[in-house]
Amino acid sequence: MSKNDELRFIVNPGGALTGRLRVPGDKSISHRSIMLGSLAEGETGVSGFLEGEDSLATLSAFRAMGVQIEGPDAGRVRIQGVGLHGLKAPADALYLGNSGTSMRLMSGLLAGQAFDITLTGDASLSGRPMKRVVGPLTTMGARIDATATGTAPLQIYGSANLSGIDYMMPVASAQVKSSLLLAGLYASGRTCVSEPAPTRDHTERMLTGMGYAVQRKGNRVCLEGGGVLRGIAIDIPADISSAAFFLVGASIAPGSELMLEHVGMNPTRTGIIDILRRMGADITVMNEQDVGGEPVADLRVKSAQLNGIEIPPELVPLAIDEFPVIFVAAACAQGRTVLTGAEELRVKESDRIQVMADGLQSLGVNAQATADGMIIEGGPVGAGCVDSHGDHRIAMAFSMAALRASGNIEINNCTNVNTSFPGFVEQAGRAGLGINTRK
Repeated sequence: MSKNDELRFIVNPGGALTGRLRVPGDKSISHRSIMLGSLAEGETGVSGFLEGEDSLATLSAFRAMGVQIEGPDAGRVRIQGVGLHGLKAPADALYLGNSGTSMRLMSGLLAGQAFDITLTGDASLSGRPMKRVVGPLTTMGARIDATATGTAPLQIYGSANLSGIDYMMPVASAQVKSSLLLAGLYASGRTCVSEPAPTRDHTERMLTGMGYAVQRKGNRVCLEGGGVLRGIAIDIPADISSAAFFLVGASIAPGSELMLEHVGMNPTRTGIIDILRRMGADITVMNEQDVGGEPVADLRVKSAQLNGIEIPPELVPLAIDEFPVIFVAAACAQGRTVLTGAEELRVKESDRIQVMADGLQSLGVNAQATADGMIIEGGPVGAGCVDSHGDHRIAMAFSMAALRASGNIEINNCTNVNTSFPGFVEQAGRAGLGINTRK
C-alpha cells in the first residue's frame, strides 16, 4: 500500500457514548471455528463469525487446502469437515496477512500433515517472533524452517513423526499453548502444556465441545493424539477485546451510558473488566448465559471518575490485548497507573509499550515506557497527531482518547483496523464519537 492510500482517522474532541452496540464476533473463536471445523468429521455451522481480515485469512487458507466452506454471509459460515487427515497440499504458499494467531496455531496443526507447506505474511507478521512455537514443535519431531532471526516465512515439512511432550511454557501465551495442542492431535502419546499464568482457553473449550477428550487441572492441559473431532454448531459471542474500546470510552467520557450486547465473558479474557473496576469504572454485568460452552453477557457501562492503580500481575495475561486502551484509561485517571510484567506487549503487531508511550507523550500525557510495562500520570489530554504503526488496537485506542482531548486527534496508518473490527468507524460514530476517515 502506498503512503497516499493509508487510512487516517480524524477524531473530534469531546462527546459522550450512548445507546446499544453489538461489536463484531470474537476473533480468537472465529479462527478456531475454521481450524477445528475443518478437521472435524461432518458439518460445522458457525454464526457470529468475525468477517475481519485476520479471520478471513484463516478461512482462505483452509479453502486452499481443499475444505469446502460456504460464507461468510452475515456472520454465518458452513464448514464441511475433512477429518484430521483430509487436508490437501495447497497450490501455493499460504499468505496469512497480519494474523499471528493464524500463523502460530497453524504451525502446530500443519506440522502433522503429509505434505510440505510454506506460511507467509505481511511485513508486520514477518517481523514477529515464531521461535516460541517452532522450538517446542521441533522437540515434538516437527520439521520447520524459519529465517535466521526466527521469523516467517515458515517452511513446514510433511510426514513428520510427532511425539507428545510435556512442555512448561516460559511465557504465558494462548497461541503457543494452542499450537502445541493442535500438534498433539497428530502426535503419538500424550501432549501436556503447563503455563505460568492462565491464558484464554478457547481451544480447549472447542475441542471438548467437538467431543475430543481434554484433561485440565489448574494451569496444565493434556490430550492424547489420534482422536476424532465431530462437527457442531458454534455461536460466536461479541469480542470482549473489541468491546474494550467502548468500555473505556464510556468510562472516561462524561455523560456516557452504553450497553454492549452478547459479549464473550470467558474468565480467561475478562481482565479488562477487573482492571477498569479497580480503577473505579461503573460496569454492570447483565443477562449472563452459556452459549455453546462460552459464557456471554450484556455489559452496561456508565461514565465514572477513574483512579490510577498498580495493575496486579495476575491480571496481565487476562488483558494482554486490551492494554493499548487501558493506557488511555490511565491517561484520563487521577493519579499514577503502573504496569509491570507485560513484556509480551513489545512483540505484538507493534511494540505496543513504546508506540503507546510515544503517542501519549505527543498528546501531552506523562507516560514513561519501561522494559516490561509503563508508568502513566493521569492528566489533561491534548490535541495532536499520532502514528498507530499499522496496529489496529493502537488506532482504536487513540480514537477513544479524543473523548477527553482538548482538540482533534489525527491517527495515521489505520487501515489494519479491519483485521479485527470491520465497521469500527461506523459503530463508534453511531455511539457518539466524532470520527472521520481520510486517505
